[in-house]
Amino acid sequence: MERTRLLVVDDEAVIRDGLKRILEAEEFVVETCSSGYGAIESMQRREFDLIITDLKMPGMSGIEVLKSVRTLQPNVPVILITGYASVDTAVEAMKNGASDYLQKPFTPDLLLEKVRSALNKRPLPLDESGLKEEITLHHGFHQFIGESKEMQKVYHRIMHVAATNSTVLITGESGTGKELAARAIHENSPRKDKPFVAVDCSSLAETLLESELFGHVKGSFTGAVQTKTGLFKIADGGTLFLDEVSNISLSTQAKLLRALQERKITPIGGTQLVPIDIHLVAATNKNLRVMATEGTFREDLFFRLNIIPIELPPLRDRTQDIPILIRHFLKKYTAEIGKEIKGVAPDVMAFLESYAYPGNVRELENMIERAVVLAEGDIICNEDLELWDSTETSPPVMIERIPVNAEELKEMKRHIRDHAMDSLESAFVRNALDRNGWNVTRAAEETGILRPNFQSMMKKLGISARGEH
Repeated sequence: MERTRLLVVDDEAVIRDGLKRILEAEEFVVETCSSGYGAIESMQRREFDLIITDLKMPGMSGIEVLKSVRTLQPNVPVILITGYASVDTAVEAMKNGASDYLQKPFTPDLLLEKVRSALNKRPLPLDESGLKEEITLHHGFHQFIGESKEMQKVYHRIMHVAATNSTVLITGESGTGKELAARAIHENSPRKDKPFVAVDCSSLAETLLESELFGHVKGSFTGAVQTKTGLFKIADGGTLFLDEVSNISLSTQAKLLRALQERKITPIGGTQLVPIDIHLVAATNKNLRVMATEGTFREDLFFRLNIIPIELPPLRDRTQDIPILIRHFLKKYTAEIGKEIKGVAPDVMAFLESYAYPGNVRELENMIERAVVLAEGDIICNEDLELWDSTETSPPVMIERIPVNAEELKEMKRHIRDHAMDSLESAFVRNALDRNGWNVTRAAEETGILRPNFQSMMKKLGISARGEH
């Protein structure tokens, strides 16, 4: 039987080690962290049965850890430990979902009593049927389109985090829908009737961005002819979305960190602290952890932003959704443009399902819009896409970037070979199925391939026997 796993969070090594020793003597598996940020990372890696956290810690308090637990592992009980106990903190802790409260100093017997009691009162797993209804499994979620397991994970994470004020970091390549995710979080939150304010951090110079975020007072710098309210204050009560947050300068990062920690801002040229009430959602297509290691992004700000991570998968990793997206975009643009398009030719569908999509969903949408505009018939053919010459036997592999060293060249050559092979196999299987009315047995016999092997090829390529093509 799997042993009960506990997470102990305390900035004092003596307390951590003492708790670990007591709990391990009772056959618990114990992992320790010295900060709330470390606890978040541990919870992102594995599930726990109980979390014990100190209330007063630098950087991230026990209350903040508790709120993050409610999002990352909602059914896990939390015991808060403090040497600063009071009625107010106890009430706040229980209000935010703490299972129990323990004041330092405490005896091993009292600790174990609290731990066993919390474990015995663990809630049963939530019935997610209502959540599944909200997500609309067969089609998508809000403006997202897709039913793949990769997107289902995204939808569930959005629903869980929307009910909290925990800071969210959305990562993903360009075109994967980071702003859509931010808006979905806002629209499912208690703040949905308040402002959703989005700012592209890559589009403004450093001084302008700081003024946009925090505001300024009249005369604080050349050109400040009147007092300006910053976006932090404009978004008050709602959601502030910082897109491409990796482009913020180090000096502005420091001010952003202070604002998130203190929940107060100071306008440029001002002297008064202004309280703010926002849900911060940030997004980037870069690896902030690597940037923090390189010194181009503050590590403490990264930890503060990365409390609840949401990673959006590239389209090439959820090819099951491509036919659904194509149908959606065809419906959208035939209605807008006023054309009757019945569908997509099999060879075009084979290409669209095997293409790497460096621009992700945005690129696919642009391709379908262009094809609908250019189509002369009621079926989209390869000439309508204008991606390759119709006399070629197969479409070319699109090169996203030029390799800069031998290792990258080797990896890209392997990728191109795999891509070309998948494209050829997909066209081969689809043509065989088309010739045989999408009867798998007849298609396998005609091509001389054993039926189980033919089905395996279909499964690998994500081709449905239902003939959705």
